[in-house]
Amino acid sequence: MFVVEQNCAYQDMDEVDFDCLHLIAHQNAALVGYCRIIPPEFNKLKSNLSVADPTIKTNHTAMPAIGRVLVLSEHRGDGLARQMMNQAIAQCRKKYGKKRPIIISAQVYLLSFYESLGFVPEGEHYLEDNIEHVKMVLYVAKKNKIKKKSTDNASTTTKVLSFLLFIMAALFVLGLLYLMI
Repeated sequence: MFVVEQNCAYQDMDEVDFDCLHLIAHQNAALVGYCRIIPPEFNKLKSNLSVADPTIKTNHTAMPAIGRVLVLSEHRGDGLARQMMNQAIAQCRKKYGKKRPIIISAQVYLLSFYESLGFVPEGEHYLEDNIEHVKMVLYVAKKNKIKKKSTDNASTTTKVLSFLLFIMAALFVLGLLYLMI
């Protein structure tokens, strides 16, 4: 796909292929999709998110990367790329930790697709093999703790209702005593 369809004449295999996790999608016996996960220690893509968000306490230079995402043209539009990316993200989280960001070098025309998966563009666009790319990072959203509502209002309401219930019970007993006399 890269060599013919996108006119990128380069050797597919590189020095990190043997250390990567390769995800493939088959339909019947045919290979229809592929992507690879590069382990943090072999990933050359770097992020400067630590500069953008100093509250994040992880080392952003050591993160896994997802790359070479491809789906054969006759199988595009069926959601296969999304399934593969979700699977790749899940594998990264499982293998390298849930709090570790994931980085990609995305072709710019697919920017909205990767943004829909939660990736955020970082830095300027650049040319790679004469195709415009942008670095994108998926980091774990911080969980905001939900503050409990003040119990002062609830306890005041409970006290008022209890007092009214007591008054009604007392009036009921007094009414019964009146009827008995």
